[in-house]
Amino acid sequence: MDHFLYRDGILHAEDVSIPEVAAAVGTPFYLYSTATLTRHYQVVSDALEGMPHLICYAMKANSNQAVIKLLGDLGAGMDVVSGGEYHRARAAGIPGEKIVFSGVGKTVAEMELALTGGIRQFNIESEPEMLTLSKVAQKLGVTAPITIRVNPDVDAKTHAKIATGKSENKFGIPISKAREAYAQASQLPGLKVVGIDVHIGSQLTDLEPYKHAFLKVAALTEILRADGHEITRLDLGGGLGIPYERSNEAPPLPFDYGRVISETVGHLGCEIEVEPGRLIAGNAGILVTSVIYRKEGEGRDFLILDAAMNDLIRPSMYDAHHDIVPVREPVPGADQAPVDLVGPVCESGDTFAKQRLMPPIGAGELVAFRSAGAYGAVMSSEYNSRPLIPEVLVNRDQFAVVRARPTFDEMISRDTIPEWMR
Repeated sequence: MDHFLYRDGILHAEDVSIPEVAAAVGTPFYLYSTATLTRHYQVVSDALEGMPHLICYAMKANSNQAVIKLLGDLGAGMDVVSGGEYHRARAAGIPGEKIVFSGVGKTVAEMELALTGGIRQFNIESEPEMLTLSKVAQKLGVTAPITIRVNPDVDAKTHAKIATGKSENKFGIPISKAREAYAQASQLPGLKVVGIDVHIGSQLTDLEPYKHAFLKVAALTEILRADGHEITRLDLGGGLGIPYERSNEAPPLPFDYGRVISETVGHLGCEIEVEPGRLIAGNAGILVTSVIYRKEGEGRDFLILDAAMNDLIRPSMYDAHHDIVPVREPVPGADQAPVDLVGPVCESGDTFAKQRLMPPIGAGELVAFRSAGAYGAVMSSEYNSRPLIPEVLVNRDQFAVVRARPTFDEMISRDTIPEWMR
C-alpha cells in the first residue's frame, strides 16, 4: 500500500497534488511520502512482534537525510556500507550503537571512523578483513563487535546482478568454512564475536530461499555454540521484494516473512536484526517527469521525457519495470496505444519502457514512475552534465524540498583548471 492516489482526477501524494509540486520545483523530481515510509516501517516491525529485534534500514536504498531521520525517529537502526553512509547516519542523529557496518571492502579509514564514532557491529566478509579489523581495534585500544557473514550457497531466484548468497558471489565466507573462521576470530585480539550474518539477495519474491538459508544459519548457531562461541544476534539481511507491476501477483507479505524467521530461528533466543531497504522506501517514492515531445516514428511512437537514465538507471541497468501513469487520471475506458517512453540522453539505453500501453498523452503533460523510492536518487548521476534532480518529502498537506537541484554554475564550480592552463 502507498499514499499516491488520484483525487478529483489528479494524482496526489497524501494530500498534496503532484502538479502543485511540479509548479514549485520543476521537473523531473523524486517525491517521497512520509505516511508510506512510516507504514512500511511499522509493518516490518509488526511482522517481528514477539521476537527481540532491531530493524536496521539499508541506507543504500535511499540515503536522503530526511528519510534517515524519519526512520530513526521511528526507532530504526541503520545498515551502512561505506564511510559516507556512516557519516550520513550520524548526521541524521542515529547513535553509533544502532549502526551496522556491512560491505565486502571496508577500508582501514572506515574501520577507524566507526570504532571512534560508535558502532553496533561489523559484518565481516572475509578473513583478511577480520585480520585488518583486529589490528585497527588493537591500535585504537578498543574492542570491535563482529558477526561473520556466511554465504549459504542458496539461490535467491532473483536478478543475477542482485543475488548475493550463491557460492560464485563475492559476498561472505562459505558456510562450510564458518567454524574455522569463528575459531580464528575468537583468538584475535580486539574482536568480540556477537552473532552470525547472512544476506542472500534483493527483490526476492519467494520465501523458500529464505527458509533454506535461515535453517542453515540455525544449524550453524547450534554448532558454534557447542564450540563455545557466544551467539546472541542473528543478522538476517533484507531483500524481500516489492510489487513493481501492480497487474502481477504481489510478493510475500512481511507478516509471512516474519513467520519464516520465527519458525526457523525463533527458538534460538537470539536478537533478530533485519535490513530492509527497498521494502521500506521503494513504494514510498515516485519519479515525476514531463513529456517534452511526442514523436511519431517508423512503426512506433515515442514519448520523450525530461527524465533520463542518469536520473533513474534501473530500467537500463537491470531491465527493471516501473509502472508509469499519467498524473491526470485518464477517463474511464480511454483508448490505450503502445509507446516507447525514453529520455533525452544520447544513448539507446536511455529507454524506460518499450511498447508500453498508455492513454493519450501529449507534450507538457506529467507522468509518474511508481515504486521509485529505492535505488532511484541514490544511483543517479550528472551524465551529460544534467543536474541531479530534486527530492521532495510530503507530510499530509505539506511538502518540502529535501535535496535541491544544483545550478549549472554549482556543478561546474566543482571542477578546477590547473594553474598552468590559465
